[in-house]
Amino acid sequence: MKKLIAIFFAALSLAGVARANTGGIEWDRFPKEKMSDMASLQNGAKLFVNYCLNCHAAAFMRYNRLRDIGLTEADIKNNLLFAADKVGEQMKIAMDPKQAKDWFGATPPDLTLVARSRADGAKGSGADYLYTYMRTFYRDESKATGWNNLAFPSVAMPHVLWELQGERVAKFEEKADAHDHSKTTHVFAGFEQTKPGLLTSRQYDDAVGDLVAYLQWMGEPAQGSRFQLGVIVLLFLSVLTVFAWRLNAAFWKDVK
Repeated sequence: MKKLIAIFFAALSLAGVARANTGGIEWDRFPKEKMSDMASLQNGAKLFVNYCLNCHAAAFMRYNRLRDIGLTEADIKNNLLFAADKVGEQMKIAMDPKQAKDWFGATPPDLTLVARSRADGAKGSGADYLYTYMRTFYRDESKATGWNNLAFPSVAMPHVLWELQGERVAKFEEKADAHDHSKTTHVFAGFEQTKPGLLTSRQYDDAVGDLVAYLQWMGEPAQGSRFQLGVIVLLFLSVLTVFAWRLNAAFWKDVK
């Protein structure tokens, strides 16, 4: 019980840190249609296992739950089971948390609920944040990792998908402050591609959409079933209301 309470408060702390470091840019909208596309979810699972599961765990998720997105046990064993021996095991990593903190300055957070913890009522959903975050990395040699991010300035995480996206630098402009014309503000003006990646810009955005769709699904794998059950219950209650209304009218029709 004490361990669960500690995990709960740690998650709240990480969520608070994330909200405090989400930068000043507007979040792009995550393509929600990918949540109902099994091919997108399967590709997102592949990207997650190959690029994220090296440093980030998903300890509240089991590999066998991937059957819910159309993968067979053989698919999971042959293509996704790199950090475990059995399909029923949790998505954990071998990295020691203390060593990770020494290497990166902070222990990489568990990603099981990352899409839910990063939501911001003013800016958008957690999926919107992740979709923006994974698409706004740029080269910055002043940082220890050589990378920076518009959505999370000075983030300790390097750009793990850089081979797919290529390398970019961010361009900034000095503009007069709207409230004080004697001052200037540092305004983002766009990206300049300096080295091509394995994917085109559109292909990369599509791949990130798949990855974020999987992260969103992983936070609540039963979400689709819950929505379907909710619709069925509401329809049942609607029909029951009609019957109850007519029965009530028939029961009291002779009472004056």
